[in-house]
This record gives sequence, structure tokens and C-alpha cells, in this order.
Amino acid sequence: MKEDIIQLSIPTPFAVGDVYAYVLKGEAVTLVDCGPMTEEAEHAFVTQLKEHRLSIDDIDQVVLTHHHADHVGLLNLMKPHVRVIGHQLNEPYISQDPVFKQRQVDFMIPFFQQLGVPLRQNECEKMVKQSYTYSCTSHVDEIIKEGDRLSGHEHFFVMETPGHAQSHLSFLDERTGNFIGGDLLLTTISSNPLMEAPDEGEERQKSLLQYKASLNRLLRLPIKTIYPGHGQLITSHHELIEERFKKQEKRANTMYQLLKQKEMTAFHLCRKLFPVMYEEALFLTMSETVGQLDVLLEAGRIEEMQKDGIVYYRAN
Repeated sequence: MKEDIIQLSIPTPFAVGDVYAYVLKGEAVTLVDCGPMTEEAEHAFVTQLKEHRLSIDDIDQVVLTHHHADHVGLLNLMKPHVRVIGHQLNEPYISQDPVFKQRQVDFMIPFFQQLGVPLRQNECEKMVKQSYTYSCTSHVDEIIKEGDRLSGHEHFFVMETPGHAQSHLSFLDERTGNFIGGDLLLTTISSNPLMEAPDEGEERQKSLLQYKASLNRLLRLPIKTIYPGHGQLITSHHELIEERFKKQEKRANTMYQLLKQKEMTAFHLCRKLFPVMYEEALFLTMSETVGQLDVLLEAGRIEEMQKDGIVYYRAN
């Protein structure tokens, strides 16, 4: 039985534009992702469901690709009977666990100081709390992981594809080659590998290295069409991934050339790479900068040293 993937386009208050949610009608009516918690998003969501002769009451379960607010906010509309399925790392974000929020702040304050960012404690708290603005208060009912099958849609294989988010999952329909990819690969923009607070006692995950590994996995899969979280459907993912790798390599080389001239902090580099954007999108641009530094360190092209609690980088 061929299963249609119904695409819903939901407006967001973010620069990326609309987010896509997908309805799968199989043994269960499944919604993959939803949208941010705004009145505009709610209206678009309900209206488009109606166009497909569906209502919120028809949805049995919601599967999450990852925990970011533009993909989870409308969970607040779902009735208690709707099961929420996703990676275990979604839980503290979508439940807005106050202990976890505080741990994020407690990680970011000293980490940003080390990176040379002149950020006050209250500004750091504000940055963490802003990421929850359009999110939800919900819970994960069923945890899925690498190698699982999607309940009600057993032909969908679950893949852990971290990088953009530690909680990121993707789903491959092995019969058709359809791939629901969340924000793993987008046509419109390069997905940002975001920094996240690690579990207690753990080291920070190196998001860009993870992201590149996740993209490399896609090159080995029999994918025909990628249904992304934003932008157009992707039917030639090999070319797009090569393009992304080239762009990342170019940025890493730019950074290396800057560090050949003199040693710098991550914040200095961020301002050089993103002279206009860094002020209004500090977290995104610092995430990108730290990611590229991780890549250069891993390759042995640069080294780091500490001076007065601040980390400096220099080319080898």
C-alpha cells in the first residue's frame, strides 16, 4: 500500500520562514513535527488539516524530528490522547524542565566567558530562555532510537542524525526511498550545528563534526526524495551535500588563514566571520564558529591555549 505524505506549511516568526509538518496515514494517523506556538501557526495548521478532511482529533501520534520550538510548539494543541514520540533528549526541552533550564544557563555562562564573549550573566539567562519562547509544555510518551521502526508505519526506519540538534532523528521509508529529514539537510540555508549543554559530567558534543558524519551517512542511503523541515523537497541530495561540504571547508580555511595572522579567541573570530550578524544572532554565529574550531582542532591544523581563563587559538 502506497502511503501518501501530506505536507502542511506552517508560518514561523523566525528568519527561516515556514516550517513543514507531515501527516502520514497508515495504521495510525501520524503527524511528524508541528510548528511554533503562535496564533498564526495554529490557524494555518487547523485550516490545512481541514483541507485534507482531518482535524486535530484525528491525529493519533506526533513524531518529533527534534526539540526546537518551530517543530514542537503546537504540541500544546494536542489532546491528551495524542502520543508524543521522539528521542529521549527531547523531554527536558519540551517539558521546559526548570532544573534543566538552569543547567543550560550554568553551562553557557562559563563557556561563553572562556570563548571570550563579553556577556553578562543576565544576558546569558535571557538567551537560554528566548529559545523556549514559541515552544510547548509537553512530554515524550514513547522513546525511539537508531534502528527502531515507526509505530503504525513499520516500513519507516528510525535514524539518529545529530548535529543540528542532539535530539535529531530522521526517518527512511525503505520501500519508496522517501526520507523525512527534519532540519538535517535544507535547500534554502545551511543547517546550523547548535551548541548544547551536555549531560552532567559529560563533555560538550562537537556539533559540526556530528553534523558532517550525519550528512555522510545520507550519501550511502538509497534516498529518492527528502522531505525537509523547511524549503523545497530535495531530489538530488548528493549534489547538495557536496555543496554544503565545500562551503564548510571554505569557512574553515578562512578561519585558518585568520589564525595564521595572529592568535584569537572564538569571539574575535566570530566577529570577523559574521561582522553584521553576530550582534543580533550571537548564539547561532558562535555555534558556527565553535563548530569550525572543533573541525580545525580535530584535523590538527590549530591548537588552543588558555590565558586568564580565556581560550585562544592559533594556527599550527
